[in-house]
Amino acid sequence: MGFVSRGFRGKRRGEASSTRLPPGQYLVTDWPVLSAGPTPRVALDDWTFSIEGEIDEPRKWTWKEFNALPSEDVTKDIHCVTKWSKFDVEFKGVSLDTLLDGVDTAAEHATQISYGGYTTNLPLDDLMGNKAWIVYEANGEPLAPEHGGPARMVVPHLYFWKSAKWIRTLRLDKDDIPGFWETNGYHNYGDPWREQRYWGD
Repeated sequence: MGFVSRGFRGKRRGEASSTRLPPGQYLVTDWPVLSAGPTPRVALDDWTFSIEGEIDEPRKWTWKEFNALPSEDVTKDIHCVTKWSKFDVEFKGVSLDTLLDGVDTAAEHATQISYGGYTTNLPLDDLMGNKAWIVYEANGEPLAPEHGGPARMVVPHLYFWKSAKWIRTLRLDKDDIPGFWETNGYHNYGDPWREQRYWGD
């Protein structure tokens, strides 16, 4: 799969708040589209989300069931490994704290699996404590397919490749299992404030 990237225009770092813009990033007002591979088109009647792996009892929701869960409106800054950042994106979705409430697991890691096969890994702790959501709206509109609709993960404190588009499954793992970009040279964790873009950063 090829990494699809488009040209961006953004503000120089000096024009943006240094307390909100991680080092090496520049600010954009649009929302650039970057994807590994083609955009899956998932009909809402066929969409499901499941939590599997090291879990006492797997959980699964249809689109209707997922939308009936308690939702949150959150405004977050997002940061791409290709060095653009976008401030104040308004998301609506379901917190991972809600989805994992009451789950009994020995897992310390998690793998996000997308429709289309994309995967990315992160510590399970990074999904808890009001740090991650599965969202289905952005800026008051249904999440567009090119941005991961009908639903995507949002983990705003990490580079945005750690927020899988077209989310299908969250697999809870005892071991850390690097995903697509992590096995192709990207950093295993991806903290934008530490510029963890590639292995060795």
